Amino acid sequence: MAETSKTATLTLHGETYELPVLSPSAGPDVVDIRKLYAQADVFTYDPGFTSTASCESSITFIDGDKGELLYRGYPIDQLAEKSHYLEVCYLLLNGELPNKTELEDFEYRITRHTMVHEQMHNFFRGFRRDSHPMATMVGVVGAMSAFYHDSLDINDPWQREVASMRLIAKLPTIAAMAYKYSIGQPFVYPRNDLGYAENFLNMCFSVPAEPYKVEPALAKAMDRIFTLHADHEQNASTSTVRLAGSSGANPFACIAAGIACLWGPAHGGANQACLEMLREIGTVDKIPEYIARAKDKDDPFRLMGFGHRVYKNFDPRAKVMKESADEVLDLLGVHDNETLQVAKELERIALEDPYFVEKKLYPNVDFYSGIILEAMGFPTSMFTPIFALSRTVGWISQWKEMIEDPTNKIGRPRQLYTGATTRDYVDVSKR
Repeated sequence: MAETSKTATLTLHGETYELPVLSPSAGPDVVDIRKLYAQADVFTYDPGFTSTASCESSITFIDGDKGELLYRGYPIDQLAEKSHYLEVCYLLLNGELPNKTELEDFEYRITRHTMVHEQMHNFFRGFRRDSHPMATMVGVVGAMSAFYHDSLDINDPWQREVASMRLIAKLPTIAAMAYKYSIGQPFVYPRNDLGYAENFLNMCFSVPAEPYKVEPALAKAMDRIFTLHADHEQNASTSTVRLAGSSGANPFACIAAGIACLWGPAHGGANQACLEMLREIGTVDKIPEYIARAKDKDDPFRLMGFGHRVYKNFDPRAKVMKESADEVLDLLGVHDNETLQVAKELERIALEDPYFVEKKLYPNVDFYSGIILEAMGFPTSMFTPIFALSRTVGWISQWKEMIEDPTNKIGRPRQLYTGATTRDYVDVSKR
């Protein structure tokens, strides 16, 4: 729990109010305004909640000025280098890294929950054949509550645990099925002899007509992408999951809500938008033209994949992602790819051009992840579904933390009302 050792004084209309100041384990102090409305009959105004702490959490911490991202206190670069996704999942869910026995048990349980109910295959076939995979995932994940009735009671710790296992295990299967459905290929069942990332790649790219072997380096890169996107504090989709969960909604509905929010191009769709921008630029010789447009305040063009709302320094995930990009592209031998050449030149300029340096517009994680996923063979329509399955463990961890918090209340933001005041109804014949 955050400590209260200081107070802030607010003077309003000649009255003085003492507001508690909470001190977190990391980050700036927080003024506690929970009783402000009752005491002073005023609200606070904060569009986008950029200066408001909506909850107390011990899962993820970001220091945007330092370019630091911690999962349960562990730096993201250490986890990406030394750990793997399922171990990170255990850490986010439980607060501590597992010992060998705990990890083996966790991996065993996840691996044996990867199949979906066979009747869900029929559910997929209700979508148009050209449905976007994200549209399919929103519907299918929400429909899980119709298939798994034994894990809907949010007040039962065991049912919360089962729902968590199911979601983490089945999201790769559902994402792969959404992809296969969109390209008209048969569904591929998960295999218990494959690792988490390896299994996902196999379900996406194998076909019945010939054997398929997952390249270990690609599986490693995929696992790293999952790890880097596992959680990211109280972002839009995580806040959506918490808000939906605050009403007592079942976990499958809450995660479906998170997926729907993630679909937005300003959130999970940013890596797709970045890759489309690189393709629009087309060739290296056109970069100066687009750089000039980006600097022109009157031009609506914006460079995607640079800067971040939270990070005012280099995105720590981008450093790791760049290493993966180099490894994957080396493996696949796509150095002559025009899109890659445009990306590398843009990166060079961003790190040297005073305009970018002064505004701290460093390449972010979306700048590199799209390049990697395209090189692996994924269409842009799959970029956000991959983000969604990566983030599921973060959403579930945040949801569980909220449910178990005794101070949890249903979310109910206030507003600054600027509409008409009370007026009488006028009959239509007199208007």
